[in-house]
Amino acid sequence: MVLAVVAAVINMFRFVLIPLKAILLSSTFAVGCLLVIGLLAPAKAAVLPQDRSDVLYHSYQGDGVSIDGPSILLRKKIGNKVSISTNYYVDSISGASIDVRATASQYREERTEQSFGVDFLHNKTLMNVKYTNSSENDFEADSIYLGISQDFFGDLTTVQMSYSRGEDDIRRTGDETFFEEASRQKVGLALTQIATKNLILGVHYENVSDNGFLNNPYRSVRFIDPDAARGFSFAPEVYPNTRSSNAFSISANYYLPYRAALFTEIRTYSDTWGIRATNAKLGYVHTFGDDWIVELRTRFYQQDEADFYQDLFSRENEFNFLARDKELSSFNNISAGLSVTYEKKFSETAFFKKATMNYEIDHIRFDYDNFRNVLAEGPVGEEPLFSFSANVMKVFFSIWY
Repeated sequence: MVLAVVAAVINMFRFVLIPLKAILLSSTFAVGCLLVIGLLAPAKAAVLPQDRSDVLYHSYQGDGVSIDGPSILLRKKIGNKVSISTNYYVDSISGASIDVRATASQYREERTEQSFGVDFLHNKTLMNVKYTNSSENDFEADSIYLGISQDFFGDLTTVQMSYSRGEDDIRRTGDETFFEEASRQKVGLALTQIATKNLILGVHYENVSDNGFLNNPYRSVRFIDPDAARGFSFAPEVYPNTRSSNAFSISANYYLPYRAALFTEIRTYSDTWGIRATNAKLGYVHTFGDDWIVELRTRFYQQDEADFYQDLFSRENEFNFLARDKELSSFNNISAGLSVTYEKKFSETAFFKKATMNYEIDHIRFDYDNFRNVLAEGPVGEEPLFSFSANVMKVFFSIWY
């Protein structure tokens, strides 16, 4: 059965690699730099993922929204060539962001995500296929991921290619007649190079193509309305039904002589909606004794607005496409984070090989350049610019066997 699955994956790649090459050769993408670090472990030749189980709790608090829930991952090898994995993830969402609070009341909902993956190792080639389903009361998404990596030049160079496709079904609570669809494709190409015994470099390119209903059915734009009590009214957003984006990055990981590492990240993004974005990340990892690992990091992100975004339109249906989603506006955010890991190794003859306890916390500050807080006092179009802070926390336990 497993061999049949693997054979099917190989056949699928024969059809995937041809359009992959065409997309990469024909796409124009922005140039930038991304320096990504692999903690303290040295690079290795292609190997199957280790047998392990993870139990995680995650939490997000910000902009009047609370999101939390558990995640469970199980991974097991079958012989020396195949590894299977499954993951179950839950988001429990309550409250409402500023966009929703302006036109509706708070809400509660739950999103569940389930995935199943298979890794196959053949000499220096590692292949992966994964299926994921995400489900909410008004949204259903199914996606398939295919990945392949190959080591070259004495395992100093690794090339990775990936392709994923998703299909979304979108509904709107309270409206049984509303039903829309969207499809998404993603192509990735990455190169990792061991430059010296202390330095790993890499480059990565990604192209995403979206088609169908691409906006949120609950979000609205606002327009000047002298007859309204507040001087403006709301109308549904209207987005284009296609979107293509490109991201390019370069990565590096520098291992310091005293069992520590530095990492940095710079990345550029552009899409056909007019959004241009750049993010930069800098971090430091340090070990204490044989059991503790501490990571400090900071990240800055900045983007321009979409071509059809405005905080306030002059009239209803002023243009063919209209958006007021703050995530399509011009804004920036800066974050600072801390991770602490405790690792316990067991006897080589024991069933359990090692275990880790991990805690991560990030504080993020968002500042919007042209999205205004309509819940605050002020003349129409001159309300205070919106900003908020969020905290993201993860606690997880991992065990290898």
